[in-house]
Amino acid sequence: MLIFAGFTLVFAILLVLIGLFRITFFWIDHRKAVQVIWPTVSILVAARDEEVLLPRLLQSLERLDYPNELLTFYLIDDQSGDGTGLIITDWCSNHQNRKSFKSKLAPEDSSYKNGKAAALNSICAQAKGEFLFFTDADCKVNSKWIKEGVSCFDSDTGIVIGVTKVQATSLFGKFQELEWWNALTQVKIAADLGFQTTGLGNNMIIRKIAYDKSGGFGMTTKSLTEDLEISRLIHQTGFKFVHQISPQILSFTKEESGLVSLMNQRKRWLSGVFTLPVPWLMLLNLQFLFLPAVFLISYYIPWLGILSFLIKIAVQGAQLILVSSRVDQKINWLYILFFDFYSFLINVLTILYYIYPSKIRWKSRSY
Repeated sequence: MLIFAGFTLVFAILLVLIGLFRITFFWIDHRKAVQVIWPTVSILVAARDEEVLLPRLLQSLERLDYPNELLTFYLIDDQSGDGTGLIITDWCSNHQNRKSFKSKLAPEDSSYKNGKAAALNSICAQAKGEFLFFTDADCKVNSKWIKEGVSCFDSDTGIVIGVTKVQATSLFGKFQELEWWNALTQVKIAADLGFQTTGLGNNMIIRKIAYDKSGGFGMTTKSLTEDLEISRLIHQTGFKFVHQISPQILSFTKEESGLVSLMNQRKRWLSGVFTLPVPWLMLLNLQFLFLPAVFLISYYIPWLGILSFLIKIAVQGAQLILVSSRVDQKINWLYILFFDFYSFLINVLTILYYIYPSKIRWKSRSY
């Protein structure tokens, strides 16, 4: 057991050192030269029970710096129980490039496990743009989002994912923000090495040709992680998967307001994590076991356990601060110091909640 703990510490530290080396010296900015001719673009949003935050997204969409005649918005009310549908209808009225829809999915239709994927599938069928831009109703996008997104494509790129920051309003939210930075850092490292990991449904751009060739969201409706599945399908068709991190493509999303909400989100995400290749699962498990390994080593050799912990935290913190600085954001070292304790606790609770025989609650639906 002690040998395994030692191996876990060494491997975890080695991983973060390699990661820091990659993002320091081999960072890839996928932005190409400024385009003379801009392509047509479709922006797609599926909204369910988002009457509070949807106006914020719509305001940010109105500020997009892109030729209006090349933009078409497709917004679908995914069977909301609040005023979301009215907000969408009102925003789209009297504008030729704004299209409003309402999901017609029957609740008893068992062929669609994921209502959001079904809603997106229906509006993607209507979209005519050369590029499809996806975000969520609870987000806010950058005015340069479209220009930055399309400039990151070359001839063999099928999907580009951007970067999204959690706008924290509490200590709980601050740690969620760090989780997102940490996850996106790992996705960036993997993507720059040529590995497809996951999509990012609230900040994702797909070439229309690649989308059609993959089968689209109609092929993902039995999964609760449609962004992961669509990125996998597009990569399997032979198109390249890239991750762009820059201020122009930065979006913002809200924090989960409480532990129950967070657990439902993570239980849904975990269902997608278990579909990842075995090597990725092994790497995730080793990271999860890092803190228990620190405690075990510290019991026998205190100085070694503490030193290992401090080295890993320092290198991991340097990673997160470097990546966040690429989008002109700052991270407090104090949160980084306690992040691994938070992460381990949340992961344990997520695993227990995943095993617990309860349904996943997502957007007022049970799965």
